[in-house]
Amino acid sequence: MHAVDALLKKYWGYTSFLPHQQEIIRSVLEGRDTVAIMATGGGKSLCYQLPALYLGGLTLVISPLISLMKDQVDDLNLRGIAAAAYTSALSYQERAEIRRQLSDNALRILFLSPEKSMQPDFLRVLSRLQVRLIAVDEAHCISEWGHDFRPEYRHLSRLKRRFPHVPLIALTATATPEVRADISRQLGLSNPCEFVGSFNRTNLRYCVVPKTKSVPLLLTILSQHRNEPGIVYCFSKKKTEDLSRELRKYGYQALAYHAGLSKKVREKVQEKFVHDRVPIICATVAFGMGIDKPDVRYVVHYDLPKTIESYYQETGRAGRDGKASECVLFYSPEEVDMLRSVIDHDASGAAHRRGALTKLDKMVGYCETTGCRRKYLLEYFGEEYVVENCSLCDNCLNPSPEDRELFLRLKALRKEMAVHAGIPASNIFTDKSLKEMARTRPRDPESLGQIYGVGPTKLGRFGPAFLAAIREFLQEKGS
Repeated sequence: MHAVDALLKKYWGYTSFLPHQQEIIRSVLEGRDTVAIMATGGGKSLCYQLPALYLGGLTLVISPLISLMKDQVDDLNLRGIAAAAYTSALSYQERAEIRRQLSDNALRILFLSPEKSMQPDFLRVLSRLQVRLIAVDEAHCISEWGHDFRPEYRHLSRLKRRFPHVPLIALTATATPEVRADISRQLGLSNPCEFVGSFNRTNLRYCVVPKTKSVPLLLTILSQHRNEPGIVYCFSKKKTEDLSRELRKYGYQALAYHAGLSKKVREKVQEKFVHDRVPIICATVAFGMGIDKPDVRYVVHYDLPKTIESYYQETGRAGRDGKASECVLFYSPEEVDMLRSVIDHDASGAAHRRGALTKLDKMVGYCETTGCRRKYLLEYFGEEYVVENCSLCDNCLNPSPEDRELFLRLKALRKEMAVHAGIPASNIFTDKSLKEMARTRPRDPESLGQIYGVGPTKLGRFGPAFLAAIREFLQEKGS
């Protein structure tokens, strides 16, 4: 891998890889089909860009958005790597120039939309070229179980049949185990190597708040992040317009972004945000994919997302520089009823509606859980999270509507026992231990023994009294 390290240093200026990057690149260079699941900001693009340089010939990258392709092409060209995007937005002369570069073997990386890559005449052109690697970005789009299913992605298995000996790498930031299996199946991958990075963004603080007096609440959040970049996600185009206008009345620089705006206006808004000329974007989900802005300090979901996947992906646009950032979701049960009604009237078929309702129920579960929100998110994606208190979500930092009451009771019991034994209260159990007891509510010695700070000696000496207090509390509450 010495040559790979040299390329990393020469073109990117890095001397080391992020987690999983080196293993993924090695798999690709060994000619293996590969599935890479890496959180936003984890460095997915390097996993095909660097092999493209090492392998020579041509690497095809299938990507869903023209703006995303453009950003990557601009970045690669600035690094001295010959890249282009072949899209419907090009003029006839521009397309002809790219074909000329392809025939001259002058391009290393070619970005394509899934539709363009399937056009018979263009496939014939590609068949005559030295295609060495195929990358499918945002690969969750191929799965009906994914949060952003796109039917045109279903045809991409033809690429694997057309180039059976060319390794294919599928990449995405968000995929449950079910979606990962579907990606491999739909693309026709051959015994793929699968790499799943951690979904735990340790610098993000998660919080869910009741959606009452939402504008004043949003203003409070913005006042805590004045002049810092942030995104406010809204459900509708109209909401983005209305909310950005309202924020401007209060002296905040805010612009709307949605698919109903002209391409020119969208590009202008995006440019202003990326270059720090406007700190706040009120946007639909049309905004964010491929936005390489590392210092977004907060993401607010003004309206409820329909899936955990989309919520996780959108919050992942905060704190890509690794610094502390905030993710706040405004929650209203009435909004859930509205979304359920929208899904019930969807014409996509009964199976699709059932899947969408299941995903919405998981989203509601996240909002209503009294446990650690980080643990909920990670377990949704199949990642075990053994820490009981992440100290970076509202539930862990501020225990609940009953957890608080039980904590105070346990604290009073601790004080009584400490006075009786003539020892400091903290020698019995710390506040952290009591908070964890109040949140997890153990009912037997084995469960209590799993609590932070509860060793065998303390379990035997103090455990029975605390378990009795917890059982009494649960009986009172009918739990």
